[in-house]
Amino acid sequence: MIGDVDRQLVLGLGGTVDYELRWDSAVLEQLVHAHDVRMDELTTTAPIVDERSLLVAILAFAADGIGAERFVASSEVVERFAAHFAYEVTLGGTGVRAGLVLDSLGIPSVQHLVSIDDNVRRLLPDRITIVSSAEGDTLDPHLIVQYPAGAHVRLTDGEVVSPAANRLIFANDPPNRTMAIAADLSDALADASAFLISGFNTMQDHDLLVRRLSELLTAMARLAVGALVYYEDAGFYTRTFAETVRARLLPHIQVYGMNEDELQEYLGRAVDLLDPAQVAPALEEIHRLIPVPALVVHTRCWALAVGPDAARHREALESAVRVAATRFRLGDGFTAADAAETAAMDRHAGGVALVRAIEDTIPDAVGVAAFSLDVASPTTIGLGDTFVGGFLAAHARSGEQQ
Repeated sequence: MIGDVDRQLVLGLGGTVDYELRWDSAVLEQLVHAHDVRMDELTTTAPIVDERSLLVAILAFAADGIGAERFVASSEVVERFAAHFAYEVTLGGTGVRAGLVLDSLGIPSVQHLVSIDDNVRRLLPDRITIVSSAEGDTLDPHLIVQYPAGAHVRLTDGEVVSPAANRLIFANDPPNRTMAIAADLSDALADASAFLISGFNTMQDHDLLVRRLSELLTAMARLAVGALVYYEDAGFYTRTFAETVRARLLPHIQVYGMNEDELQEYLGRAVDLLDPAQVAPALEEIHRLIPVPALVVHTRCWALAVGPDAARHREALESAVRVAATRFRLGDGFTAADAAETAAMDRHAGGVALVRAIEDTIPDAVGVAAFSLDVASPTTIGLGDTFVGGFLAAHARSGEQQ
């Protein structure tokens, strides 16, 4: 074990079973021709109701080189599409993946789940304790599509070429949409040094969302004074629901995290991640919208925190970036020794310069440059979740109570 953990880390709120699809341009081209998909049909915004519309969305996102999470009309669409490809069954959800990272570093945690089945029982390590609201076994898989940089898919009237590697998530998951709060979550929180909140992004019933937030706040009343509350943003299926979550939870959050896609979606514009003249106002604008003690933005080039408590988390940012880079180069199953090896690798030169410029421009900003890694088959799935796990690992090791 790395360090001593006096009190437990509680991670939530929902886990998933993921079908991690192996990218295969030949199979995608077969599907393109079977469904007669054309270049002018590619869109990232149309409803995903069947195999064809799912294929269109995947190609459209790959053409732009961006990541996203989208709702699918049914789990059957996911199952049917996945059946065309080789895929691996894994566990997902921000809390679960963060817990898996902590486990790989020798740190136990408590995981709040809203669904469970034999896949979860088989794949979740013994060091992770379960608190669950599930009343029976269910399986609603999330389709995870990881595409490489330079992936080519030929259409009848053109070609899709991905400018960068990224990942896409497609799902219809009733337990996570319902997000029932386990009755014994409050007992777990009474012994918590840190609590990770994520997952409300999949809910689609506003009245139910408000009720779940009220139930969560009741459970959080058991948290000790000084316990760290980390909220990780995600792609909300209904964007206005993000405002509801912020309105109720912001007073209780010490660290609020998001990735570059979520940052740009909030701002409604693209941001050049290596241009201080664009990044500085973007950080200031998003912090005005989300005025927490520490707002964390993590990207492929850097991770930055702004806010009055940002400086307290420099070590956690370093740990988070190092662990995420280790997953990027090695995938699942890395160890603390692997993460230590990553620490000696070169940093992203543009990220180093950007962080220095932002720290000089924004008084309370602290940042860490990402690593510059040349990997033949990088892992882009779960990097944000791994970042969160690395962040919490630093707090667990130091025994801090924010």
